[in-house]
Amino acid sequence: MAAHPHRGGVLELRGVTGGYGGSAVVRDLDLRVGAGESLAVLGASGSGKTTVLRMIAGLHPLTAGRILVDGRRVDTLPAQRRGVGLVPQEGALFPHLSVAKNVGFGLVPLDPVARWRTRTERADRVREVLTLVGLADRAHDRPSQLSGGQQQRVALARALAPGSGLILLDEPFSALDAALRGRVRAEVTALLTETGATSVLVTHDRAEALASSDRVAVLIDGRLAQVDTPERLYQHPVSREVAQLSGEVVLLPATADGEVAHTVIGPVPICAAGRGSGTVLWRPESLSVRRVGSGGHGVCTGVEFVGASTLARVWFDTTDRSFAIPAPQVRVGEVGDRVEVTPLRAAVFHEGAAPPG
Repeated sequence: MAAHPHRGGVLELRGVTGGYGGSAVVRDLDLRVGAGESLAVLGASGSGKTTVLRMIAGLHPLTAGRILVDGRRVDTLPAQRRGVGLVPQEGALFPHLSVAKNVGFGLVPLDPVARWRTRTERADRVREVLTLVGLADRAHDRPSQLSGGQQQRVALARALAPGSGLILLDEPFSALDAALRGRVRAEVTALLTETGATSVLVTHDRAEALASSDRVAVLIDGRLAQVDTPERLYQHPVSREVAQLSGEVVLLPATADGEVAHTVIGPVPICAAGRGSGTVLWRPESLSVRRVGSGGHGVCTGVEFVGASTLARVWFDTTDRSFAIPAPQVRVGEVGDRVEVTPLRAAVFHEGAAPPG
């Protein structure tokens, strides 16, 4: 019996505030996640991202605001009546139960109108979602007999089993090793797309956020700093802080004059006209570096081979900062060589003093 895609729920947060001990961790949060959309909430430790997830799930109270699913207010309901599925860190499976019983755990009817009222209906639903995640043949195994990736798929099946239109994922891949993490992430993303569920993924891993979502919401000190598509967030961050959270950056002091900014590497084009002192930023791959006999813009202080590319660490003249820039090794030379840096695309300019290097 194959699982059929269903329409995910529309999630809305209106003025949501919450915290601990009288201190607000999340402040006046407004956010909308469309039906079937995948949203990643990206933030550093202590930014409030897990608190947001716990408030949506009903595991932490709001001090202000409202949470709605499909226009229905749910923040006043207990967790089990919100129609929300949760995939916690490391799966949180019951080790003494089989895979099938773990998945069926949330299908025990809590009231007379529960969808999965009979034992046969519950068994059919468990088979359905285990088939969806490719683990129907492991239904009688214990979690200890599964790989880390398989355990995460069981946790996803358990969240999907009640027919939840909204799935919350709390850093579900953090316990997996690097070689497995990317594959499991891709599998889970594909499964969520196949079911049509709306999903909210909380993570501090910027690559994970960019690769597995339709939009990314960046949370800084409990407030939304930017909500955008992964591509736009990466290429057009609204602040230096957002830029640094969402990827590696090269930051240089600059003075903007219209659509050009004057920097240590010369005049450079900027994406939008600006005036006065500030900072230009690029992603490292938007710059080209090559060795020069004399002149140039800085000195090579290190060469790092990182597998897919070679990075040249460049200490820029008249600044107190160095950055790693991808470069073919044949063009980099050796530590101590003078190098020239050329932008391959326009920079993003932000007003205000540059942060420390």
